[in-house]
Amino acid sequence: MVRFNNPFKNFAYLCYRWISAFVDPLKLLKAVPNLLSFLGDWFRYKSMPFAEKTRFIDSYPNIHDKTSTTPFLRHYFYQDIWAFQNIVDSKAPWHVDVASRIDYVGMLTAVTHVTFIDIRPLLADLTNFDSRAGSILAMPFEDNSVPSLSCLHVAEHIGLGRYGDPLDPEGTKKACKELARVLSIGGNLYFSLPVGKPRLCFNAHRIHAPGTILEYFSDLKLVKLSGIDDDNHYHTDIDRTVLDSANYACGLFHFTKE
Repeated sequence: MVRFNNPFKNFAYLCYRWISAFVDPLKLLKAVPNLLSFLGDWFRYKSMPFAEKTRFIDSYPNIHDKTSTTPFLRHYFYQDIWAFQNIVDSKAPWHVDVASRIDYVGMLTAVTHVTFIDIRPLLADLTNFDSRAGSILAMPFEDNSVPSLSCLHVAEHIGLGRYGDPLDPEGTKKACKELARVLSIGGNLYFSLPVGKPRLCFNAHRIHAPGTILEYFSDLKLVKLSGIDDDNHYHTDIDRTVLDSANYACGLFHFTKE
């Protein structure tokens, strides 16, 4: 979550977060000029040679997509590439993912068999895939049984009730301990979440100090720390101090169990 040095900007952003839960005021402000642009395109298209018949009942206005660059959510975009590349390089024949983004999970099935664990099962028809209903706080695996494991941008939500899970102030800590429990000896865990100056942004997420995450995974060995900094730059190997002072960075932790 973004924070500004200016108190007025922080208050304005707070108001925006609450209002946008019902309607996005920024999109609303842009709606009129974007709608006029849409209507102009529609009438020009109708008058072009070979244009299909256009009927109002079939109209489907998308008025917010004309941007100068392709927008993307940097944390999710970079973390998925990071984890996917590591899993491909490891040649793992079986991988367990816990509640990460489903696009990432789907792509993983092209290179390995994936078991997906979530309190909300993914009912998708894919080869190399099975989905099990389960909680990150009580994984359906024995101790030291999972050789390849990922959990991306998930643990910061645990215990906040956002996705229907029970409220628990120690949700993230318990999730980390459970991931460490099921990871096999010599196995790989790919783990990410927001890092920087610690705070709770109820009920969206928590932001943790990198050192806190290392404490939560004290039974594991850190192989490498990567991350996305506050300026949205992706680093495949980053000094922890950069993330310690961040506002809303993303820590990409590669752990193993010795």
